Amino acid sequence: MQMEKIPKSVGIIFKHDFEPAKRECQRLKDWFMERGIKVYTEEMTSSPALNQYLEEETVIPDTADWVVVLGGDGTLLGAARKIGRYGLPILGINLGGLGFLTEIPLKRLYEDIEKLITGEIAVEARLMLQASILRNNEEKCRFSVLNDVVINKGALARIIDLRVSIDGRFLTTFRADGLIISTPTGSTGYNLSAGGPIIYPDLDALILAPICPFTLTHRPIILSDKSIIEIEMGENSEQVTLTFDGQVGFDLINKDRVVISKSEKKLKLIKSPGQDYFDILRTKLKWGESSYNETNR
Repeated sequence: MQMEKIPKSVGIIFKHDFEPAKRECQRLKDWFMERGIKVYTEEMTSSPALNQYLEEETVIPDTADWVVVLGGDGTLLGAARKIGRYGLPILGINLGGLGFLTEIPLKRLYEDIEKLITGEIAVEARLMLQASILRNNEEKCRFSVLNDVVINKGALARIIDLRVSIDGRFLTTFRADGLIISTPTGSTGYNLSAGGPIIYPDLDALILAPICPFTLTHRPIILSDKSIIEIEMGENSEQVTLTFDGQVGFDLINKDRVVISKSEKKLKLIKSPGQDYFDILRTKLKWGESSYNETNR
């Protein structure tokens, strides 16, 4: 999807407690205002506390044309939870190294914004997840996430039993340290560390990957994006936490149920015109470096 529109208003979300992000936010705000564009700015807060039912608020209205995120992938994940439900296109600017999501370096910020306005940059839709926690059939918590939902035991807790059903049909009971439910965007995160597959980010699929399963035949499985995943906590559910994109958490207890499905909204991510996804994979995962070094000794 191409964009060609001079915005009337934009939002800027910048990394929490990071002085370079604050400075760049002010510079960018001035740049927009000089062109008659209204600007809403917001500092990303630190991670909310556990055990809170949170509908994350934002000062950026749903009438904004698009949003610039200044920080890294973590800042963009937080921004996705705040404004993903609005369907606003997000331009991720990385203030450090290359990111999977914030793939545009700071030095190209104004150049790429100009290209965005003139329609030279495309927008890619990314699947998001919606996760609800039910306790005694009462919803205690709900979040939308871009990367993953993870059930994980504490460091000293025993292995946990997780009864999993797909679309109301029993799949299996995982005895494991935890379980990862990931989007294609999040497939290069915790899912990859747990032996799950890398999935091209614009595909419509869900990944279910156990963490250190007791039964070695329990392997990751790729599901349709239309699937509804329900996970019930077994008896050994002590010191178990559900985390959303690795940033927000909720403590689980015996018999809690977690219901996960795709969100009605997709995140609109503004793509870099000079960065290919496979370039990012090679760089971030250091593919080919050892063979290159061997042949050039």
